[in-house]
Amino acid sequence: MRPTSLDEVAGQAHLLGRGSPLVALADPDAKKPGTVSVILWGPPGTGKTTLAQAIARSSGRRFVELSAITAGVKDVREVMQEALNQRDLYGQSTILFLDEIHRFTKAQQDALLPGVENGWVILIAATTENPSFSVISPLLSRSLLLTLQPLTDEDLGTLIDRAVADARGLDGAVTLDAEARRALIQLASGDARRALTALEAAAGVAASEAESDEAPAQVTADHVAQAVDRALLRYDRQGDEHYDVISAFIKSIRGSDPDAAVHYLARMIEAGEDPRFIARRLVVHAAEDIGLADPRALQIAVAAADAVAFIGMPEGRIPLAEATLYLATAPKSPATINAIDAALADVRAGRMGPVPKHLRDAHYAGAKRLGHGKGYRYPHDSEIGVVAQQYLPDALAGRRYYEPRPLGGEREIGERLEKLRRIIDG
Repeated sequence: MRPTSLDEVAGQAHLLGRGSPLVALADPDAKKPGTVSVILWGPPGTGKTTLAQAIARSSGRRFVELSAITAGVKDVREVMQEALNQRDLYGQSTILFLDEIHRFTKAQQDALLPGVENGWVILIAATTENPSFSVISPLLSRSLLLTLQPLTDEDLGTLIDRAVADARGLDGAVTLDAEARRALIQLASGDARRALTALEAAAGVAASEAESDEAPAQVTADHVAQAVDRALLRYDRQGDEHYDVISAFIKSIRGSDPDAAVHYLARMIEAGEDPRFIARRLVVHAAEDIGLADPRALQIAVAAADAVAFIGMPEGRIPLAEATLYLATAPKSPATINAIDAALADVRAGRMGPVPKHLRDAHYAGAKRLGHGKGYRYPHDSEIGVVAQQYLPDALAGRRYYEPRPLGGEREIGERLEKLRRIIDG
């Protein structure tokens, strides 16, 4: 069912408008055919390989495909040399599709540079990882970064309907009832590959249970459930249920109920929610709702996010669960977010004032003549490491942003801060 042209591609309308770089690459009749290399970044099953192959077929260019999992520097150099020969001997340009470029080492990516820079190949690279961290800067600067979005429910419905009817797919061998179609869309979670795989499996179950071979077998929601071996969850990544479940997840952690929190975590995992999204919410919650009441919470949340990125799913469910349970049982305090929000409110309202002269930079020529640094008291000259000194601008002298609560680690911070403020205020 892979599309043979860009016209058949479902989704990614923001990348396929008239005059877009991808459309220009695919148009063999364009006055100025596209020659820019691109990096396609997006979740699995959103059409990265499909777009590359559709562009190659439509443009009439030579198409070479490499996988970063199996290809080495030698393979890359051979492709570059052959592309140069094809260009010089036959005037034919080459599209090199490199899947999972984030798996290439720096040396392997360096081997791509001559071909991309000199126009021997048009590189179309695909990655599920953030290219800012996984692709070398010289290659990024010579390529156009295009971000693919998870397919919408409408896009997935179009793909499923096409696969049921098209001769390349099931060719009308089955029919699909509305509940089964909805279940397939929900379980796909924006991934076309997952939707088509589940459809094929469900059609097989329906066909095996059909009483007659004369009429098309009907695929039901029960067939889908049997095929994918999981309960059909009412969870739509782009609908209200998505926001309701993540809201309940965060509020259960905030309310210190680990059982409810891990329940909502399980619902999101089973429904195919992006684990990176869950990890990001845990990191935010650790800083926003726990803060310095337990500083380890942020460390554990960040470690869980790193672990998920490193090991992937399904094993990633374990560090996500560990972080969820830790955060749910940790002491809570909103003092951190209250402090930064109060400070931002003052700045945005213009309540700032100039930096006191004794705190200004005095390391450049002429600074002392302006009085910068004069009167500054170095705290380490004091036996206790704290001195009486004004740090806030005059307009905000005495303003308090951080107010720790007597909970967890902030109880100790609060006691120490009270003493510190008495010394600083003189």
